[in-house]
Order: sequence, then structure tokens, then C-alpha cells
Amino acid sequence: MPELPEVEVVRRGLAEHVTGKTITEVCVHHPRAARRHQFGPADLTARLIGATITGTGRRGKYLWLTLGDEAALVVHLGMSGQMLLGSVGNENHLRIAARLDDGATLNFVDQRTFGGWMIADVVTVDGTAVPAPVAHIARDPLDPQFDRDAVVTVLRRKHSEIKRQLLNQAVVSGIGNIYADEALWRVGVNGARLASSLSRRKLAETLDSAAQVMTDALGQGGTSFDSLYVNVNGQSGYFDRSLDAYGREGEPCRRCGAVMRREKFMNRSSFYCPRCQPRPRLR
Repeated sequence: MPELPEVEVVRRGLAEHVTGKTITEVCVHHPRAARRHQFGPADLTARLIGATITGTGRRGKYLWLTLGDEAALVVHLGMSGQMLLGSVGNENHLRIAARLDDGATLNFVDQRTFGGWMIADVVTVDGTAVPAPVAHIARDPLDPQFDRDAVVTVLRRKHSEIKRQLLNQAVVSGIGNIYADEALWRVGVNGARLASSLSRRKLAETLDSAAQVMTDALGQGGTSFDSLYVNVNGQSGYFDRSLDAYGREGEPCRRCGAVMRREKFMNRSSFYCPRCQPRPRLR
């Protein structure tokens, strides 16, 4: 699943090109793309036709288009979902197509069909309007109202690995496997360390590091290891060239020269430097 920078790149593109436009036609090409919408593809289509896109929103990895004050089109990108303006390339992967009143087309392309669209009510949580399915998601480090010290307090009570908690979207959202490894490398913390074993200062540094690495990635269009993660014009990001930890197994650490390692973690992989980020000792 794309992480915060990749989703934010898409949101910005949509904000620029579709805000204020009215949807005139919708075609659901694959029913799985509408499976999250409670009343199915026909209802999704009927509710979208004639709706005006009044804005865009994102929290963590979750993206939506606002349709007035009371409803939103929530977009689940899944593992391979793309929101493309105009040409879609491989028509076989086109799942939903929407035509706008200026003649442009907004297409949802999803090779693996894990993503989809749904319309949801908008609710207010802590003074912020979000779609109901996103209400349980914590604020992310790039949110202007993100309370870093409050998150540090939560992390100090967590007797599990710091990386596991960075991936916990109910604690802090937007951070996925790539940016967790990058943030932990930058602060010299092994992801297997217990969150409760770290000082408040080190936890704060870790959250600040996550915010900084995601800001850096955003400036380069996100991280694209293949053609699946692209902006609304189909262009890939290039932050993968700047990664210091993720995917660098067997390569020298850019800080100390030790050989980078990879370990299995939560059905994923963790990449770290054994010298800069020593594993916690077993007791």
C-alpha cells in the first residue's frame, strides 16, 4: 500500500485538477472496485452523477474527495490503485471511469483489484471533518494539528516494538514499512526495541525523523519501485534513489560502512544497520 507521501502526491494532483468540477458520467468496469460501497455499483454511480467535487482530503494513507459538506468519495488505493487523469495505459486494469463537466476523465486503475471507491458520510472528530471510515485513524506527522508530545506519551505506554507502533495507524498514521525503516535508521534505533524502553526525547526524535523523511520523499514525488505508484499524470516518484535503509540489504551503511541487514517483521521485511542500530539484548 502506498504510504503518506505517495498518497499526498495524488491528493495534490486531484486538488489542482478536479476541485470545483461536476461529475457527469460514471462507469464501473469491475464490481470489486465498488465492493466497499454499501449499496453496490449502481448506487455508487447514481450518487456520483451530478455531484460536484468541492475539495480533497487525506489522513495518513487515506484519500478522499469531498462532495459538499456531508459526503465524501473515499478512495482505497490498496496495493496498486491509481487515480489518473486522461489516458490509463492498460485498459484491462481500468476499474472505474468518471467524466467531468469540462470533458476530462478521472480514472481509477487497479491492477490487483484490492482498492476501490465508496461514498461515506462526513463526521467531525476532534474538530476536523473526515469520512466516517477514517474516523478511527490517528493524525499523521504532517497534519498541522498533530500533537507529537501526546503521541510520545502513548508510545511510552506501549510494551511492544517501536516499529510495530509506528505502523499502528491508530497511534500515528501515514507511516508504512519504508518510512518506518528510514526514520529509525536516521535516529539510530532498532525497530525491535520496545517503545516503552525509549526515552521521551528519543521517541520525539523518531517522530520528527518520520515527519522529515516523509517531507523529503514528498519533495521527490514519493517512492516508486515500479510503475504502480504514480501521480495523476502517470509519473513515478524518485525518492527510492535516496533511501538509506529500506531495500539496502548487503550494501554498506551510508553512515558507518557496516553491511546493512534484512529481517522478517510482521510479514514484511525490516532493513537496518547492525552497528548504528544494534538489536536489543535478550533478557
